[in-house]
Amino acid sequence: MEAVTQTAPAPKRPFRKILIISLLVISFCFWIFYLICGMAYSEGTRSGILTKVSKKGYVFKTREGELIIGGVNQGDGAILPATVFKFSVYDEQTYLKLDSLQGRKVIVTYKQVIKNFFWQGETDYFIHAVRTMD
Repeated sequence: MEAVTQTAPAPKRPFRKILIISLLVISFCFWIFYLICGMAYSEGTRSGILTKVSKKGYVFKTREGELIIGGVNQGDGAILPATVFKFSVYDEQTYLKLDSLQGRKVIVTYKQVIKNFFWQGETDYFIHAVRTMD
């Protein structure tokens, strides 16, 4: 007579299933956030006097700058105060060009993103091009 051996059913692994689903959800959320951060909210130009260009950060060095946008003459002799436009710079070449134009009147082309990552810069405005005002 043959003995019939029964094998126990394989244990279910709910932890492994939960882990895989969690990782998929987290990676999906990360990619959605990454895509949203790269989307342009607005694009345009600003003009003014370039007053500051610097590299900031302890670990991630970001390129930052400030542009003074001149006051507006209201016609009756009153001038509205100037405002400061703070921006970040994507690439080194644009940063070096900005650095050489400090103190001059410039026109900068920017892209405003919905949200930026901390290693990209301190502001949501990123400068792509700069030219002097003629």
